[in-house]
Amino acid sequence: MTWLRPAHPGAALKIAQVAPLMESVPPRFYGGTERVVSYLTEELVRQGHEVTLFASGDSSTRAQLRPMTARALHLDPQCGDPLACHILALAQVAKAAGAFDIVHFHLDYLHYPLCRALHLPHVTTLHGRLDIGGLPALYREYADMPLVSISDHQRTPLPHANWRATVYHGLPQQLYRYHAVHRGYLAFVGRISPEKGIEQAIAIARGFGMPLRVAAKVDKADRSYYEERVKPLLRGGGVEYVGEITEREKDDFLGEAYAVLCPVNWPEPFGLVQIEAMACGTPVVAFRRGAIPEVMRDGETGFVTEDTSQAVEALARVAALNRRRCREIFDEHYTAARMARDYVAVYRNLTRARGAA
Repeated sequence: MTWLRPAHPGAALKIAQVAPLMESVPPRFYGGTERVVSYLTEELVRQGHEVTLFASGDSSTRAQLRPMTARALHLDPQCGDPLACHILALAQVAKAAGAFDIVHFHLDYLHYPLCRALHLPHVTTLHGRLDIGGLPALYREYADMPLVSISDHQRTPLPHANWRATVYHGLPQQLYRYHAVHRGYLAFVGRISPEKGIEQAIAIARGFGMPLRVAAKVDKADRSYYEERVKPLLRGGGVEYVGEITEREKDDFLGEAYAVLCPVNWPEPFGLVQIEAMACGTPVVAFRRGAIPEVMRDGETGFVTEDTSQAVEALARVAALNRRRCREIFDEHYTAARMARDYVAVYRNLTRARGAA
């Protein structure tokens, strides 16, 4: 198979974005990776690049859409084996790959054997946690795979992997509005699961004496945890569970909060809700886990705390923070335009290196 020659520096690139198939791009509700893929794809198109999005057929994009399944797999009863669907999708990508300067994968490691066998011009962004058994051996074997991290802390379990850059997530600049005034409640957004810290969020809110509104999904794997551990806590008063919300609803939900709580219990690879809150001008009170202190500006965009009692104390200081400054830090560091420029720099470095080789 013959691949395209590397693009001339500064020229528009022909880029393939390969998304996971469990959710559409963008997702209808919860789906962090698919949302980031959507923001990146649309911004690359806006900046003049020729982009093809390999995703589920119910995705929506200004790029050329190459549907790999009819719909998101979690909505498709015809796909009993998601792995089989992804393997078939990779076959489609391989057949079309000669049309692109670079193929950007967002599928963890599923495509590594294919990329090595075909000498595919590619890069992979890892979106999840990496402190998982088996991964060190995998990345020793596939040390030639070029990788992008979404925070420097995410790399910690795999320091010797082939990291080419850290690219922080970004949001479209007009996606969320700045909210100067709050309405006296705390917000929790995400998944109801042990690692996301919903129990701690409830304890913090009750310790501070302010109502907590919870906008979160319950995955099938976490249903028993919700029924046994979380649902009883909702009966104690002061907590309103509103369920899963859309991106449009999230604007007011986050923007009108006094603060957003992120008391996570896992090594957070990035923390998308932090920059969503920044965009709205809403401070965040979070635990010092994973990349949270890397993404936040402690004392400016909120407070990084060690435990529940410190988080309660920090909430008393939130009123003194400048909500306008939260939005300014978002504009300076966490826009989709900046994210796309960073990725284009990675693409160009890889295509130049390939041309030299």
